[in-house]
Amino acid sequence: MTDNPSHNPQSISAEQAHLLIESLPYMRRYSGRKIVVKFGGHAMGEKAYVDAFAADMVLLRQVGIQPVIVHGGGPQIGEMLERLEIKSNFVNGLRVTDAGTVSVVEMVLAGAINKSLVAAISAAGGSAVGLSGKDGSLIEAAKLEHIEESDSQIEKIDLGFVGRPAKVNPHVVNTLVAADMIPVIAPVAAGPDKQTYNINADTAAGAVAGALGATRLLMLTDVAGVLNKEGALIPDLTVSAAKALIADGTITGGMIPKLETCIDAVEAGAEAAVIMDGRAPHAVLVELFTEGGIGTLITAD
Repeated sequence: MTDNPSHNPQSISAEQAHLLIESLPYMRRYSGRKIVVKFGGHAMGEKAYVDAFAADMVLLRQVGIQPVIVHGGGPQIGEMLERLEIKSNFVNGLRVTDAGTVSVVEMVLAGAINKSLVAAISAAGGSAVGLSGKDGSLIEAAKLEHIEESDSQIEKIDLGFVGRPAKVNPHVVNTLVAADMIPVIAPVAAGPDKQTYNINADTAAGAVAGALGATRLLMLTDVAGVLNKEGALIPDLTVSAAKALIADGTITGGMIPKLETCIDAVEAGAEAAVIMDGRAPHAVLVELFTEGGIGTLITAD
């Protein structure tokens, strides 16, 4: 193997090295612990971003931390549906998924995206295994029942093959982690009817984190974290405080389901969850290895 760091897949960048020098106490805190990372968004289509993320995941594994990745792929699914001239529509951010659409969803998530992430981790010097919720019955799905209320009317909307995690069986993940592998999970799963269901990646990541009793669930988003009414970042929240912010209208829009996912994960067994800006350089390393972190930390009361 060459001694030239630019040709060494296990070499670390100057930014990574600086963080490591400052972070020895934090490495000890997380050593041997599972960190579930939800990875997604438009930036997933940018090779440089994916490669940097993969290198950070490999670095975590090299210092004794056990990352578990759950990824999305909404933009990529949308692009493929357009190319195939398959129309799709959304209800409250959820893609209505018929039989034809769910086949494309599985092809993109469990195929192209999943394998590209595995390849990026391999290129960075790590060992990863790609799987979906179907593998080892990791995630058992149930059909998601969507209810809308308006003017005292209650309407049940059929979203097709859109599911939710009914049960997570962490054995396959624990087995891979014990073998020094990085699991990379696509959020599609089978239901009791043997049908394939598309599961929101945030929801899947929260369910996996809870079932694993993860030390952290890191939700990589395109915002700094949870903001107060003045638009300032809230660095820490307990579950009860988070629920209160939803109830009083401080939290609105797409942040509500993300925060609810974090609450569910903590109540199901995760030690804590963080909503954070995944676009920041080495965001995961900064969150784990610096005193203040960069997002909003949600913990039990």
